[in-house]
This record gives sequence, structure tokens and C-alpha cells, in this order.
Amino acid sequence: MLLHGQNNQSPFIWDLPIWQPDYAIFFGVLYAVILILGIGLSLVFARSVLEYLDSDNNEH
Repeated sequence: MLLHGQNNQSPFIWDLPIWQPDYAIFFGVLYAVILILGIGLSLVFARSVLEYLDSDNNEH
């Protein structure tokens, strides 16, 4: 059991004490930001592909 402020020396993700509120908040925000960035990049990519396919002159 880890005390507050101690490090976990294990390289495995399942050994992190994510039941503690500070870990849960950190990883929740981290994965939310990664999800938002992924959705944004996917939308930009899909829009650029659609604009390329809908353009009249496909010269470039």
C-alpha cells in the first residue's frame, strides 16, 4: 500500500493506484484530452478528404 506522495516503481499500468482520487482525476483528464485531440484530427482529415473529392479540378 502506498502512502500519499510515494512513488510506485513498477512499470506496469495495473500496479498504479488509480483508485486514489488524484490518480483518477489525472488519468481522466489525460484520456479526455487525448480523445478530444483524436476526434479533432479525425474530423480535419475527413473534411480534407471530402473537400478533395468534391473539388472540380483535381489537379493537385
